[in-house]
Amino acid sequence: MKPLILITNDDGITSKGIGFLVNIMHQIGEVVVVAPDSPQSGMGHAITIHDPLKYYESDIFSELGIKAYQCSGTPADCVKLAKNHILDRLPDLVVSGVNHGSNSSVSILYSGTMSAALEATIEGLPALGFSVCDYSYDAEFDHTKELVSEIAKKVIEKGLPSGTALNVNFPKVSDEPIKGFKYCRQAKGKWQEEFDERTDPSGRRYLWLTGKYVLFDEGNDTDEWAINNNYASVVPVKIDLTDHDYLQKLLSE
Repeated sequence: MKPLILITNDDGITSKGIGFLVNIMHQIGEVVVVAPDSPQSGMGHAITIHDPLKYYESDIFSELGIKAYQCSGTPADCVKLAKNHILDRLPDLVVSGVNHGSNSSVSILYSGTMSAALEATIEGLPALGFSVCDYSYDAEFDHTKELVSEIAKKVIEKGLPSGTALNVNFPKVSDEPIKGFKYCRQAKGKWQEEFDERTDPSGRRYLWLTGKYVLFDEGNDTDEWAINNNYASVVPVKIDLTDHDYLQKLLSE
C-alpha cells in the first residue's frame, strides 16, 4: 500500500506553492489535500470556534486523480478536519506548504504553514513544513524539487521523534543551485513593527502593519545563516514551549 500523504497550506488551495507540492508528493504516495479556501497567512495556530466550519470537495487536482477539499477554516482546522473527519486512515506524512515567503526564525510563531505541521504532531503524525523565501504570488519553486522529494521520502522511511516537525526553508531561486540541507537551530531575531497610518475617503484613520526583520544572532548554525548562504535550513521544532532549564532551577530552589 502506498503511503498516505495529507497536504495542506496557509496560502489557499489555489496557490502555486500547493500545486507544486501536490505534483511532487503524487510521485511518492497517495495524496489527499485539505486546504483553506482563501489565504490564511499569519493566522498562527488559530482555530475556528465562533463560526461554523465548512468544507467542500474540489476538482482542482482531479487530473491527477487526487481528492481535494477546500475548507473555510484555518490551516490548523484543516489538519483537525482531515484527521478526524475526512480521512479513513491515518496519514503516514503531513506536508504543509510550499509557503510563499520565509518561515525562519521567529516567523514560525505567526506561520499558518508551520502551525498546520505542528497540529499534526499533536495528533501524533510526522509532519514537514516547506517555505521558500519569495513572497511573490508567482514565486519560483522548481529549484527545490529534488530536496523536497528527498526529505519527504526520508521522513516516511525513518519517521520523526514523537511531537517533532521539521521546519524547512529554501532560499529564493538564484544563479547557483541550493548547496543542500543544513540542519540547524532557529535564529534569534524579531520583527520590528511599523504602522503606516492612512485616512479613508470618509476621513477616518486606519493602519497598515508593516516593518522589517531584525536579526540579533551572529551564529553560523542558524536557519537564517543557512538560507543566506544558499542552503535549505532544516529546524526540528516542537509544540512544547516549556523553558525546561528554568523549570529545573525553580524546582531546585
